[in-house]
Amino acid sequence: MSMPSNAAPLKPAPYTDRFVEVNGLRLHLQDYGGAGKPPMLCLHGSAANAHWFDFVAGGFTADYHVLALDLRGHGDSAWDVSASPRYVYDDYAADLHALTEVLELRDFILAGHSMGGLVSTVYASTYPGRAKAFIMIDSSLKLSGERVATMNAVGSREGASYATQEEFVAKFKIRPTGTAATPDIVRHIARHACRTFDDGRWRNKVDRKVYALRVGRDLVPCWANIKIPALLMGCEKSPRITPEIIAAVKALAPQVMVDEVIGCDHHITLDNPLGFIQTAKKFINKIK
Repeated sequence: MSMPSNAAPLKPAPYTDRFVEVNGLRLHLQDYGGAGKPPMLCLHGSAANAHWFDFVAGGFTADYHVLALDLRGHGDSAWDVSASPRYVYDDYAADLHALTEVLELRDFILAGHSMGGLVSTVYASTYPGRAKAFIMIDSSLKLSGERVATMNAVGSREGASYATQEEFVAKFKIRPTGTAATPDIVRHIARHACRTFDDGRWRNKVDRKVYALRVGRDLVPCWANIKIPALLMGCEKSPRITPEIIAAVKALAPQVMVDEVIGCDHHITLDNPLGFIQTAKKFINKIK
């Protein structure tokens, strides 16, 4: 269990932008550096983007080539504008598989937060052989029907828009509420969460169909096919990784480890960046 570390805030890590054509879509990557070192690939949660890893990436670049992907429909990656947009776990996982082939990534550390952890679960289960280890960061392996219905409803209505980026940033809130992220971190995330649209208004970058088309699925059975070392990383104030979920996963994948970051809610990389780095490194050092 890590110690709280908000008393020692981190600076966002520098990065370069990269774009890769995958399954007919132009996907955006943030490359934090470390080329030639073992790769570490990070996936954000629903309605988020790669910047959720800005405050932790620098903790790994001394030893790893750290990359963070914007999933389709998120961040600076392309939206699926086809007649039947595909925003289910299998599609995201197929994008991830294609990306690892294009970039020739092998023996990499895969870290996925929230929905990114669910996508990573499907990926690790469906496409074995490339990832070396997997860190699932506070993901809900069994989303309730009520939760999915709420997401669908949110995605089916018009989102808020603002006249300026400053107004967007001032109104921005981390969801779910309860974050311990500092105001500077929240402002940083807000600035990178928005863009101007054709009407000149500022809105969240995410395609709202990501929520409108969300489908629930029990992903616990996927763990029967995950043989690589893995960590279920929970957090003190989040109910997502329960003792029941841990027992069900370990019954299928006994190699799985479990750890908790304290002093934070769901958004571990924002609430307690140093705690995340410490906990992830403890796991990685055990599997070297």
